[in-house]
Amino acid sequence: MFDFGFWELIMILVIALLVVGPERLPGLARTAGFWIGKAKRMVADVRAEIDNELAADSLKKALAEQDAFEDVYEIIEETKQVGRDIKQDFAQGAIDDDMGDGPDDKPDEKNNEAKSIAPENKQS
Repeated sequence: MFDFGFWELIMILVIALLVVGPERLPGLARTAGFWIGKAKRMVADVRAEIDNELAADSLKKALAEQDAFEDVYEIIEETKQVGRDIKQDFAQGAIDDDMGDGPDDKPDEKNNEAKSIAPENKQS
């Protein structure tokens, strides 16, 4: 906190001894130690409170970002579901084509009819 060297502390003690006297100096030292300790605890408490507020603020920001990402996750899940539905519809359409219900079956029937008619014309 304060940048006192050894010689500065000795000078302060000598001046205090001369001003206060040897009888009251121990009591003065105890009182000064008490107040210095109280000031250090107060500074530490204020610092801890500021750190807690900063941590709470960063936590609030992180939660807000997570809420924003939840919207994106919902869009992704909806897109996946649409993709699954399209895939299922496509697979169902392929099964329908194999059963003969598809649109490609009608031109084949016409081609088969044309083939069956063509040999008859040749025989005539």
